[in-house]
Amino acid sequence: MRVAVFNTKAYDRRFLSEANAGFGHDLHFLEPRLEPATAALAAGHGAVCVFVNDIVDAGVLEALAAGGTRLVALRCAGFNNVDLAAAARLGIDVVRVPAYSPHAVAEFTLGLLLAVDRKIPRAWTRVRENNFALDGLIGRNLHGRTVGVIGTGKIGALVARSLRLGFGCDVLASDLYPDPALEAAGVRYVPRDALLREAEIVSLHCPLTPDTRHLIDAAAIALARDGLVIVNTSRGALIDTAALIEGLKSRKIGAVALDVYEQEADLFFKDLSNEIVSDDQFQRLLTFPNVLVTGHQAFLTEEALCAIAGTTLQSIADAEAGSALANRVDAAKIAPAR
Repeated sequence: MRVAVFNTKAYDRRFLSEANAGFGHDLHFLEPRLEPATAALAAGHGAVCVFVNDIVDAGVLEALAAGGTRLVALRCAGFNNVDLAAAARLGIDVVRVPAYSPHAVAEFTLGLLLAVDRKIPRAWTRVRENNFALDGLIGRNLHGRTVGVIGTGKIGALVARSLRLGFGCDVLASDLYPDPALEAAGVRYVPRDALLREAEIVSLHCPLTPDTRHLIDAAAIALARDGLVIVNTSRGALIDTAALIEGLKSRKIGAVALDVYEQEADLFFKDLSNEIVSDDQFQRLLTFPNVLVTGHQAFLTEEALCAIAGTTLQSIADAEAGSALANRVDAAKIAPAR
């Protein structure tokens, strides 16, 4: 099948090309992201392959359908950027990669938490300047602290288990579907408000839906304990950035580690080192010494990229053969927010 692969970087081309040796698709790699202005580039392609910040709204889908596209293959787990109702109306199937490497994101989550909590980036910067003073670098043990994990799907479950069994934390969890295995390991499921009131650290691992958008807002921050540490490797819009900044300014929030950002689509996955970034909220976040931001790289391991490429290309092959689509996204069958 002819496939227009949007928003590609060197690593996308490498792993998709290597995996494609076993499929033989005609892959056309495109640097621009998919959006209204670039949708015409997909004309004549049976499928488009897109990532988290590509725009796949009703208008884009109509342009894709007019050009002959019948499949949208997401090389990610999330699908909040796709208008599923419009896709169904236009006869376009949508597939995703539901579980490429939960370990990649879970391990990165723990790395971010340790880095911001123990002030590792600040220490590294000092040492590079031959400053070996330890003033201002006092951190806290994870052992014995209360950590809240919101969303205990595959990634959240790994994080909760690691914090509970590996670090000896008291782990609280919030999810519509409690995991009996986690409960057996000592993780306690509580209502979300109770989690926010009790936890010293909160880690977010749920999809972005209307129910979870701005899950961490001014009201949630007001409920929290003073000095709350927040880690988000899921979706940027789970956090109201304006409320987060106010929480940092008031010192209600003690530290923040983010691999995602609410308005990241115009920033992340690009080299803007020679540009003026006009996003005032993002620039304000970077001024805080207790904020650590990375550019949506939690998924970026060799194992995850291999799994993403293989699963995506298999879905495209299944669509071409008219076989059942195991990873099809069906709006009517998607479980409530986790």
